[in-house]
Amino acid sequence: MVKAARTHTRFEKARIIGARALQISMGAPLFVTEDELRQHFSDELIQLYGVDEAKWRVVLDPNKIAMLEYEQDRIPIDVEPHNDGV
Repeated sequence: MVKAARTHTRFEKARIIGARALQISMGAPLFVTEDELRQHFSDELIQLYGVDEAKWRVVLDPNKIAMLEYEQDRIPIDVEPHNDGV
């Protein structure tokens, strides 16, 4: 999707993840598959549901999904760098 031209500040990262989580919570399509979600959050799913149910359960938390998309550079959002006095 969008590869950042530079590393984001912690504030930019929070803004991007928050905006994407809001989009996901409103029904936007995901840029990660259900299998990727199961694989990445398998330990959490096993703790919550047990080994058998974790195989078909999926993480539904928009913040976690948005963070995973951010880590994998799949969020279609970027920020313009702020130029002071230019």
